[in-house]
Amino acid sequence: MDSLQLKGAWNEIKGKLKQKYADLTDDDLLYTEGKEDELYGKLQTKLGKSKEEVEKLINEL
Repeated sequence: MDSLQLKGAWNEIKGKLKQKYADLTDDDLLYTEGKEDELYGKLQTKLGKSKEEVEKLINEL
């Protein structure tokens, strides 16, 4: 998913991630344009997954 698609669908994706992973906070899921790598890094740390796994997870939602 490219950054434009991510930005457009982020509220929906964020809701689904919070349902699936209750320990994620709003701060963990804060999307800032141009800082997608930072977002992926936070999710990697919190979920204990690789960047590829996090990207796959987001693309599947």
